[in-house]
Amino acid sequence: MRVLVVEDEPLMAGAIRDGLRLEAIAADVAGDGDTALELLSVNAYDIAVLDRDIPGPSGDEVAKRIVASGTGMPILMLTAADRLDDKASGFELGADDYLTKPFDLRELVLRLRALDRRRAYNRPPVREIAGLRIDPFRREVYRDGRYVALTRKQFAVLEVLASAEGGVVSAEELLERAWDENADPFTNAVRITVSALRKRLGEPPIIATVPGVGYRIDVGSPDAEPAAPSGGGRG
Repeated sequence: MRVLVVEDEPLMAGAIRDGLRLEAIAADVAGDGDTALELLSVNAYDIAVLDRDIPGPSGDEVAKRIVASGTGMPILMLTAADRLDDKASGFELGADDYLTKPFDLRELVLRLRALDRRRAYNRPPVREIAGLRIDPFRREVYRDGRYVALTRKQFAVLEVLASAEGGVVSAEELLERAWDENADPFTNAVRITVSALRKRLGEPPIIATVPGVGYRIDVGSPDAEPAAPSGGGRG
């Protein structure tokens, strides 16, 4: 999952960003409305986390622009405006959830996971595919009943692949959704992470490479080549 955090208080923004990364959620930060709108125009985010009181176009104006774009991107308003009238106006603007400051980071993570689940066609909280059981709330993965320990980035990549339900996901899309805006588009990070993820998941290989296209969870479709060896070659 990749989210945009719009927060003008640098320490708060940094704490949220770092906390989300610990939960395998890639987060970009905008400190004002203009930066938020610019990032929204060039990146594909799963959810926007908006403070309402920010410099430039307000959080309310950013929310209006998101709704008007027709993308259906969920909006979580994270703000100190805690009166009932404030909450009502936020939902009327198009917010899907509303969390007031001060808040617990764990609650923010749970709410983001819930919004992401609803966004993806009300998918169940625990995803099962090709013998994998993926629990995003506990950040746990089992393969055929065997627990698989993954790093945060490996888990994030696996989540993106699983959400495609056997469809091909390009390296560019993995970089877009599992990393943040600081990721180098020419990096080998995707290939290296997928290679390590294959090793963690064990035999037989479950992540197939579609040469020149990307990667997918191997659910038995005959159109992709077997998973590339993890030790070398183009991922």
